[in-house]
Amino acid sequence: IVNGIATTGGDAALLMLSPHDKRERVGTVRLATPANLEEALAASDRAAHRWDMTQAAERARVLEFAADLFERERAVLIAALVREAGKTIEAAQGEIREACDYLRYYAKEARRLFAEPVRLKSPTGEENLLSLRARGVFACISPWNFPVAIFTGQVAAALAAGNTVVAKPAEQTPVTAFLAVRLLHEAGIPKDVLHLVTGAGKLGEALIKDPRISGV
Repeated sequence: IVNGIATTGGDAALLMLSPHDKRERVGTVRLATPANLEEALAASDRAAHRWDMTQAAERARVLEFAADLFERERAVLIAALVREAGKTIEAAQGEIREACDYLRYYAKEARRLFAEPVRLKSPTGEENLLSLRARGVFACISPWNFPVAIFTGQVAAALAAGNTVVAKPAEQTPVTAFLAVRLLHEAGIPKDVLHLVTGAGKLGEALIKDPRISGV
């Protein structure tokens, strides 16, 4: 998903099968091309200042709304976790709760740390204010074992702090990440602020080595 546009289907799509039942088709995935990665990085770089200047209260509101949407779609997300990651229903349900906790926690932190300058202690009577700003474009690379919770947590943290994000999920669980990004966009995260690129280690290596990446 680059700039909100999902590239799907075609001869290049790879079949995703359930790890515990190879007869069950979970979905298909198209691996990101170098052109896809470049488009995502360029768009994130252009959007970085605008998202940083977006009020912290607005960023927090969007993340809290995303948590509501994750809860609304919990049955779909749980089914994806069971089928694609091999989770039990109980483990998948716990993971959705954790993802929602991350979204609401980082929303609260955005309000606490970014809404206005933090007043520091002044032992000699001077006024000291600390203003926090975003760093720029972040690469968020997540593992397969918590494909919603860890994926969502690191993305939410970067977005809450005003950074734009290029997210690369584990190659074993791209369908679950696709669903999560769709919900984040539906909640109001601008489509040029959050992108999803799919692939293996070489893609992640190219992503983190790009000079436009300010944090991983």
